[in-house]
Amino acid sequence: MKQLFADLGIQMRPAEEPIFQEAFTHRSAVNEDTGLKRHNERLEFLGDAVLEMVTTEFLYKKFDQEPEGVLTDYRSALVCGDHLAQVSRRLGFGKHLILSHGEARSGGAEKTYLLANLTEAVIGAIFLTNGLKKATEFIEAHVLQDLDEIVASGSFRDAKSEFQELAQGERGITPEYRVLSETGKDHEKSFVMGAFLDNEPVGQGTGGSKKEAQTAAAADALKQKKKWLLG
Repeated sequence: MKQLFADLGIQMRPAEEPIFQEAFTHRSAVNEDTGLKRHNERLEFLGDAVLEMVTTEFLYKKFDQEPEGVLTDYRSALVCGDHLAQVSRRLGFGKHLILSHGEARSGGAEKTYLLANLTEAVIGAIFLTNGLKKATEFIEAHVLQDLDEIVASGSFRDAKSEFQELAQGERGITPEYRVLSETGKDHEKSFVMGAFLDNEPVGQGTGGSKKEAQTAAAADALKQKKKWLLG
């Protein structure tokens, strides 16, 4: 792990190694007899705040003519779970994630929400050990680098808002979301949500939170809009 961060230009002094180990430790590993006593949720909390602040300032300065709503959409696309998981995969973080035996067997090192949380925890660790400047450099190099592609592709648009606007405009119906199933323990739930128009199922999505699963369901509904658009 030390070489991984050296390649990223991040110092990991001996006294700081436990902080980075904490960033890569999932709650499930602490519950086993591993000797580990701290997991990464506090660092995730810190990293989330640092990421949002840095991203907001970056967007504010880069797009000095865009209204608040557009900047919010850009930020949401950059800090959403899918994108942060993509960052983790690109940097090879998953293979260093410390999991319980059961979580590892279930493919935890590839789960989108765990990898997204890991990216935030790493940002928190960098901020604590190397300061805001290094955390900002990391965020700009590995999270914000995808901004141009996100803007060009239009993927920054919020799927729930777009789906609602289309459904109300074309069908006069406001979408409804329902929980189809949920699995996992309280701290690591996975939800399957369905998107409905007048009790008609039109999309389905999965996520680590109801909100994330609703967004995935809305995106699925948009992909299948030809099936329901005319009613």
